Amino acid sequence: MSAARPPLAVTGIGLVTPAGAGAGPTWQGVLDARATAAPDPALTGLPVGISCRVPGFDARALIGGRDSWRLDRATHFALVAAREAVADAGLSPADWDGARVAVVLGSAAGGVGSYERATERFGAKGPSGVSALALPAFLPNMAAGQLAIDLGVTGPVLHTATACASGAAAVHTAALLLHAGACDIALAGGTDAMVTPVCVAAFARMRALSRNPDPSRASRPFDAGRDGFVLGEGAGFTVLERRADAVDRRAPVRALLVGVGTAADAHHPVAPHPRARGLEAAVRNALAEAGAGPDDVDHVNAHGTGTRLNDSAEAGLIERLFARRPPSVTSAKGVLGHTMGAAGAVEAALTVLTLQHQTVPGTAGFAVPDRDTARIDVVHGRPRRQRLRLALSISAGFGGHNTALAFVPAGPRRP
Repeated sequence: MSAARPPLAVTGIGLVTPAGAGAGPTWQGVLDARATAAPDPALTGLPVGISCRVPGFDARALIGGRDSWRLDRATHFALVAAREAVADAGLSPADWDGARVAVVLGSAAGGVGSYERATERFGAKGPSGVSALALPAFLPNMAAGQLAIDLGVTGPVLHTATACASGAAAVHTAALLLHAGACDIALAGGTDAMVTPVCVAAFARMRALSRNPDPSRASRPFDAGRDGFVLGEGAGFTVLERRADAVDRRAPVRALLVGVGTAADAHHPVAPHPRARGLEAAVRNALAEAGAGPDDVDHVNAHGTGTRLNDSAEAGLIERLFARRPPSVTSAKGVLGHTMGAAGAVEAALTVLTLQHQTVPGTAGFAVPDRDTARIDVVHGRPRRQRLRLALSISAGFGGHNTALAFVPAGPRRP
């Protein structure tokens, strides 16, 4: 394998998910393959009443009293996950040159919860009912801006919005900034808190959400009985650096990002291309940058939403592209639900952990494939120990956005 660009070191990860706040609880939750979906009292009376919430998240304790009430829930998640990633990388904002640090944060909906509350107050009380803090809470870029303030980052601070591929697009954009020399450290991730009445009602009207009466079997990626996703929330971050810089500062390198790719379907506003044309192009672009081919891929962390159209198109792509050497496949959404703009970043971090531990988590909710998903190797039940040399994390979003990220281990198993 001969990479077209030098690999980038993943030196830190941070996660806040429905499996718990922190990379450790999230990894264990995914390994346990137990769905986190549960009845949600905040959704009472709506067509769908289950969600995947971050459990026991206390913003006041984790962030501080003032920020716990003036910032949106999505920003809360981002702050906690980003701080964990920075600490995991052995970095301290007190010591770095903030002008050489970048923040790239993806989100599908920004502070949509704050926007809904402001709209309710406007309807009830008129203009005087809207807080002066409403705009800073819900504008899409503000989570990235708040991270920059919190961490003292004065380099590039960007927001990516490619629906459910937003977090993966943030990692892609951060890689481009590092390769261009625009920064030396890039904090890349995604966050969303879209478990809100309007979002649930809208997704339910689109028939995108599972209506399975058993929450433990509602999110079923690639399963014959799948009927939609379960809406989740959370955040995920990776710290990226040039490998030489990471080695110089003796940083803990978790994995290497060796290729990124993005492409559009140009097909339909919300439905994926039936042959996953854009996703295939994104994967091929990432592999080309990695100096690899389909036969080099050992594992795919799939988008795997549990919807009929996505899983069929994605499974068809995996079957077709990796026909000679089928990789293992998993989807974390069986456990975590669909965390929307955070999903691509969360799954990138999980792919890094999969490589580190040489262990593929099982896909919760998967039991029986249908004719569209039967010919791919979906890991289910117990985690699978496997020799992993190259792994892909692939993401797709409304609007036909597709991103693929290629990772290899940091140690001697690297090709």
